[in-house]
Amino acid sequence: MRARTCANSLDNSSRFITSFVESPPDSSVATRESTTKAAMGQWLSAIPLGHQIAAHPNLGDDGYFLYLFLTQLLLPAILRDMPRGPRLDAPGVLQHVMVRGLERRALFREDRDRDDLINRLAAVCERTGLEVLAWALLPNHFHLLVRSPGHTAGHGSQHGLATAMRRLLTGYVGAFNRRHHRVGPLVQGRYKSILVEEDPYLLQLVRYLHLNPLRGGLVEDLNALDRYTWTGHSALMGRVPRTWQAVAEVLGQFGDTRREARRRYRQFVAEGIAQGRRPELQGGGLRRSAGGWEAVAALQRGREQWAADERILGSGPFVERVLEELRPPQPAWSRAQALETLPELLKRCAGVWGVEPGEVSGGSRRRAVAHARAAASALAVSILGLSAAAVARFLGVTPAVVLRSVERGLRLLAERRLDPIRLVPRPRTKKKV
Repeated sequence: MRARTCANSLDNSSRFITSFVESPPDSSVATRESTTKAAMGQWLSAIPLGHQIAAHPNLGDDGYFLYLFLTQLLLPAILRDMPRGPRLDAPGVLQHVMVRGLERRALFREDRDRDDLINRLAAVCERTGLEVLAWALLPNHFHLLVRSPGHTAGHGSQHGLATAMRRLLTGYVGAFNRRHHRVGPLVQGRYKSILVEEDPYLLQLVRYLHLNPLRGGLVEDLNALDRYTWTGHSALMGRVPRTWQAVAEVLGQFGDTRREARRRYRQFVAEGIAQGRRPELQGGGLRRSAGGWEAVAALQRGREQWAADERILGSGPFVERVLEELRPPQPAWSRAQALETLPELLKRCAGVWGVEPGEVSGGSRRRAVAHARAAASALAVSILGLSAAAVARFLGVTPAVVLRSVERGLRLLAERRLDPIRLVPRPRTKKKV
């Protein structure tokens, strides 16, 4: 549905732009429509939209104003209808996470609910290595500024942000429903996560998150915020102990001694009160990546190309570097080779756990069979590069089962000290004639 809405928006925008550019001022409506239909396909598919508008001879200098209209007003509306891309995550990266209640309803009805979430968050930090630098609980949503698991020594990188958030939210929603005698979802869709460029935005986001209760009217002033239990600010000020919060890392940015660091940190927070809401810290696309509408306008006046991604808060070069580093590696197998390798892979995994290959793909729930299936799923997805849907069709299970099995399968292989690369059969190569 969202994809269809986006396509309709783009189609309507294309009609408007093309008819505006190609049709003479004195042409009839019928002529304009005819010209639009004829030109839209060839013209809009040839080169990027911004270049078409800026360089078109019928527009001249006015192309700049139309370009601003599209990028600042029309394009953000279109992008809101587009489905979000896959999450960007890697061990140790900084992430701003936001969770909202379904239909803007309350996520917390009483302090017992807030205590429950905080206790679960502490347990997740201990178990996965998630680092929490800032956080704030509001009535119908909450914010976390975290460093993805894998950065802390002693914790494997298999515990990604998705695993940590799944454990936190699944447990909390179930307990909330039992406490309040309700059923059904509590959280609106999937949580939102933004990968953050650390140097320019770490402290800005710490302050932004911790001022949320003051901006929302939950506390009267900064003195009340110092004592407010449901934000990380009170832990940084030493009022509420939170052993799981990365207090030392944040205060270390402000001074060598704890007393001096807290004084400077509090002054930094006080200076941010007058800034109010800062949409550039949680907006979308180019606006966020460039640092606000003023930066966007400056870039457009220079006619520069600027990398942007709604999942990232950072400069253009940072966006480009992140997308390059997190781009999935090209698998050594083609899809045809991977599918051809699956039966032998299944046979090898079945042999490790002493079961028959037919059992693994036959839906058996025996412990040994489930372990062999999880290992086969993990290797097929992570090594062969196959999609969860393709593996699910071969194993006779659902894609959700395959996705849940990947982490478990890799863990089972590690427990048996098996090298995943050696366990996967080599791809067959065609003999040269």
